[in-house]
Amino acid sequence: MDFQETLYSSLDHIAAHKLRSALTMLGIVFGVGAVIAMLAIGAGAEQQALETISRLGLHNVVVRAKELKDDEAREIRTKSLGVSLRDCEAIREAVPGVEVVVPKVEIEPYKILAAQGTTEAAVYGVAAEHAALVNLEISEGRFLDPRDVRDHAQVAVVGDRARRDLYGFEAAVGEHLKINDVWFEVIGVLLPAGGEVDAFQGVQIGSPSAAIYLPVSTALRKFDHNPIDSPLSEIIVRLAEAERGRSTAQVIDRLLGHLHAGADDYELVVPELLLAESRRTQRLFNIVMGCIAGISLLVGGIGIMNIMLATVLERTREIGIRRAVGARRRDILFQFIIESFALSALGGLAGIVMGALIAQVVAASALWPIRITPGSIVMATGVAMAVGVSSGLYPAMRAADVDPIESLRYE
Repeated sequence: MDFQETLYSSLDHIAAHKLRSALTMLGIVFGVGAVIAMLAIGAGAEQQALETISRLGLHNVVVRAKELKDDEAREIRTKSLGVSLRDCEAIREAVPGVEVVVPKVEIEPYKILAAQGTTEAAVYGVAAEHAALVNLEISEGRFLDPRDVRDHAQVAVVGDRARRDLYGFEAAVGEHLKINDVWFEVIGVLLPAGGEVDAFQGVQIGSPSAAIYLPVSTALRKFDHNPIDSPLSEIIVRLAEAERGRSTAQVIDRLLGHLHAGADDYELVVPELLLAESRRTQRLFNIVMGCIAGISLLVGGIGIMNIMLATVLERTREIGIRRAVGARRRDILFQFIIESFALSALGGLAGIVMGALIAQVVAASALWPIRITPGSIVMATGVAMAVGVSSGLYPAMRAADVDPIESLRYE
């Protein structure tokens, strides 16, 4: 028989024993389903990590003021000003491989209101380059420009969630909002950003959708500042593409340690290292889940081998008749390999559907992003078929070695 005829014959035999075939395929189904679900969840997690890291800037180093208790802050301020504009100038002039250095200050508002509503959004004073450094995109209007910073303009850019709180779904550009006792004109609205999580690898990031951005000069001039707090909340340092974040961060750390007289009132965040740590964690997750899926596939392969050995036994007389009418040893071998291949292929297809459903359930219940890639489907199906063929090889050889005369006598 040719391949097509042999395949049809194998499918007929599988259909004639539906329950047995279904139970045999369960190991393959669970194994492939686990692989598909695991890879989909892992790919989704990696995508979310990239989106989240983009909000810090993959080629940035972030200098952050530490949160200190009042007593600690008073003691430290006797020798260190905290994170300040002086640090910005020093990093810009002394650290090689630095392209842009911009300050950021967080305001602690006690009220934010507009004509249509109020919000509890975070308020930041930032430079004009901030949007480009942390990948903020505008859906309406524009972002802050150098003139706004130079002229201490009372203008604001609001996140999408803050816009909904203040204005509903009406146009916000050109409207006004009040932060504490200062009025601002809205000049832009941010596009909703991906990776909307407030923390990553233990580092607080914040959500741009629930934020309002002001010119940093305006924020420093118009709002009161606690003298024991750092003048700035953050300094964002953009590195050249060829520079390594780890080595440059070490240089910045040594420089700031000297400027702050050894005071432990700042910390460095290197997004490149956060992403590397996230990927290491993801690899460990993939290895663990891959081992679990591999065990399921191994069990499925053992099940196929067991059933195929039983099939050889119960079809001994059929094998003898086929050999008696001219079937060659390799024809018998080919027939049983194709049958085990068909079992694993059907189990693989069912496993793909099962894995996709599991991934969708996880995404819906845990609000976790997933991404099913063609590569994961090809890999899972390929492994399942390889398991099926290898599991059917020994039973097929047993069938091919059956003596025709003895087979015809078998009852």
